[in-house]
Amino acid sequence: MFVGARSFRFGLLAGLAALASPAILAGQTPLSPEQVVTLQSVGSVALSPDGRLIAYTMAQPRDSAEDRGGSYSELYVVSADGGAPRAILTKPRSAAQPRWSPDGRMLAFMALLPGHDQRQVWAVPAAGGEPVRLTGSTSDVSSFEWAPTGDAIAYTAPGPRRSPARPAANDVIVMSEQGRFSRLFVQSLAAGAMGPQGTPRALTPENLNVAAIAWAPDARTLAIQTTEELGADADLMYRRLQVVAAAGGAPRVLAATEGKLGPMAWSPDGAMLAWIGATAFNDPIAQSVFVVAAAGGETRNLTPGIEATATGITWLGAQTVAFVAAEGTRTTLNRVAAAGGAVERIAGGGAEIFADASFDARGRSFAVAANTARHPGEVFVGQLATGRTRTPAALRRVTTHNAWLANVALGEQRTIEWTGPDDLRIEGVVILPAGYQQGGRYPLAILPHGGPEGISQDGWTTNPLYPAQVLAGRGYVVLMPNYRGSGGRGVAFSKADHRDLGGEEFDDVLAGIDHLAAQGIVDANRVGISGTSYGGYFSAWAATRHSDRFKVAIPFAGLTNWQAFTLTTDIPVEMSAVHWDLHPWNQHAGTYWERSPVAHIDKANTPTLIGHDLADDRVHPEQSLELYQALKLKGVTVDLVQYPREPHGLRERAHQLDYMRRIIEWLDRYLKERTT
Repeated sequence: MFVGARSFRFGLLAGLAALASPAILAGQTPLSPEQVVTLQSVGSVALSPDGRLIAYTMAQPRDSAEDRGGSYSELYVVSADGGAPRAILTKPRSAAQPRWSPDGRMLAFMALLPGHDQRQVWAVPAAGGEPVRLTGSTSDVSSFEWAPTGDAIAYTAPGPRRSPARPAANDVIVMSEQGRFSRLFVQSLAAGAMGPQGTPRALTPENLNVAAIAWAPDARTLAIQTTEELGADADLMYRRLQVVAAAGGAPRVLAATEGKLGPMAWSPDGAMLAWIGATAFNDPIAQSVFVVAAAGGETRNLTPGIEATATGITWLGAQTVAFVAAEGTRTTLNRVAAAGGAVERIAGGGAEIFADASFDARGRSFAVAANTARHPGEVFVGQLATGRTRTPAALRRVTTHNAWLANVALGEQRTIEWTGPDDLRIEGVVILPAGYQQGGRYPLAILPHGGPEGISQDGWTTNPLYPAQVLAGRGYVVLMPNYRGSGGRGVAFSKADHRDLGGEEFDDVLAGIDHLAAQGIVDANRVGISGTSYGGYFSAWAATRHSDRFKVAIPFAGLTNWQAFTLTTDIPVEMSAVHWDLHPWNQHAGTYWERSPVAHIDKANTPTLIGHDLADDRVHPEQSLELYQALKLKGVTVDLVQYPREPHGLRERAHQLDYMRRIIEWLDRYLKERTT
C-alpha cells in the first residue's frame, strides 16, 4: 500500500480558523515585488561519493544596474555538516549540472568561461582551485556524465547545422532546416582528469537526436533517449529508449516505450535499467517507475495505481529502486523492490518540497534542494535508517540564503481539501492574509497552475508570475488549486480531464471558491484569478464563459482559441494527445471551439488584464491579441501588455517587476471595494 501524503480536511469554520496567522510581529513587513526579484534559490545538488561535501547551483538574480537577461547560476560547495559555502563560480559567470568524479577528487560542471566560444565541461579539485577544461567540443555542451571509471566524459552537443550556406543578404528562414541534432560524444581524459585527451568520439549519427544519457556501471555501454525528429513535440512524445556501446556501433532499442520519458538509472551491477515513463501515449506525465533487464525483454511497471507522480530515480543496491515522488501537495522519497511489491516511504512527506535526491556511494546519506512555505530552495541532507528501523529519514537544513525573509510577514499556508463534481476529492494550497483576523471575509485571488499537469505544492509558492505571498501581504486569501488533470495524484487523476478541458476541471475551481466562502473566509463576490499558460487559459475562461463569478481576470500567455493554438504552438501533438485526448478536426472541431474563451465573448463582462511574451513558441502571442480584440469590441474593460524578447515566461528583472505591479494594481482596483 502506498502511503498518501499528509493532507488536511477542513469541514468547519473552526478548522480553517486554526490556520489564522498571528498578528504581524514588530518590525515585520509584507513581501514586496522588489524583494521577490532578489530571491536566491538553490537549484541542483550533488553529494560527493563519501557524503562529506555537497555541490550546488544557486539562482542569483540580476540587479537593476545590470544588462538585460535572466538570473545567473552560481556554483558552490558546502560541507554536509554545515558551515559557510565555498564559491566555485559566481556571476557574471554561470555553471550547470555539478557532477563529482567517481573517486570524489574532482567536481565537474558545464560553463562558458572567458576566452572560450563554447560551453564546455570544466572541473576543479574537491579542495578548490582553478577550473580545468575536460572537453574539446566544437559546439555548446548540453549535458554530460562522468564514466564510472573516471577516465572519460560522455556528453551531448549539437551537430552540424541543417541549413545550407547562403549569401548574407539572403536571410530566408526554412522550417525544415531549423534546429540541430544533439549528438553523443565520448571524451577521453588525461591521467588524473587534468584535461581532455585526443579528439572527442561521436557515438551517434548526425541524424539522431540524443536527449538523455546514462553510463552503465562497467563503462562499456550507455543508455540513451533519442528522437528521429527535432522540436518540443518530438522531445515530449516520441523519445525511444536505446543503448549504444562506448566503443562504437549502431544504437539499438532496449525496451519498447510509449509516450513521455523521464530520468533513468542503471542498477549498481549493470543488470537492469530503471526509468520514469508514461503508461500510454496519452498519459499526461512521465510518472511511473519501470525496469528492464540490460539484455532487454519484459518491462515491469513497479508503481501501478499509486496516487503519486515520480520525479527522480536512483538505486539503493542491486535489487532496490529509490524514487522521489510528488504525492498530493507534498513530496516523498520511496523505495520498491526491482522485482515488484509494496512501495515504502523512506523520507519526506513533511514541510520540505523537493524533486530529486543525490546519494553518496553507499546509498546511505542523501542531499536534496528543498523549499518550504517559508523559503525558496535550500540544501538539505538526510540519513537513511539502517537495520530493521522503518522510520522515514528526517531532513536537516544545511544552507541559509535569503536570511532577510525572517523579517518578512508571510501568510499562513496549508493544504486543504474539498469536493468537486462527481464527489472527486480535490486538493489545493491556501494562504491566509498576513495578520489574518478571524471573522472577516477577505477578497480571494485564485492562482491556477499551468500544464494542466502542473502541481501547486505546499512549499515556496511565490515567483513573479505567481506572487502568492505578495498578495497575502496585501490582504488577499490566495488559493492555488490542484484541479483534476494535475500531477501528484497518479495516472488516473491526471487523465480525469480528458476530452473535457475547461469542463469539470474548472468546476473543481468553482467548488473551491464555494468551499472557502462556506467557511466564512472569503467574499464570493470579490474573486479574481491570475494564471500563466494553462493557468492563463483558466483566467481567460473565467473572464468569458464564467464571467459572472469573477470580478477581475489576469491571463498571462494564455490559450484563448484552441483551434488557432493547435496550429501555432510547438506542441500540437502533446496538447491534442495527452491533454485533450481528441484531435481538433472533423467531429471534434466543435468541442475545441466551444471550450475556447473567445467563443464566449457574449458572456464577458469581467475587467481583464492580458499579458504575453513576444518570443513565445509555446503559446503564440496572437492568442492574447485575439482575446484583447474581442473584449475590446465587446466593450469590456481590457488592456494588453507585451514583453519583448521573453520566451514562455518572464526572465528579465524589469519585466518581472512590471508584471507583478500590474497584477497588484488590477486586483486592488476591482477587489478591494467591498460588494457585500
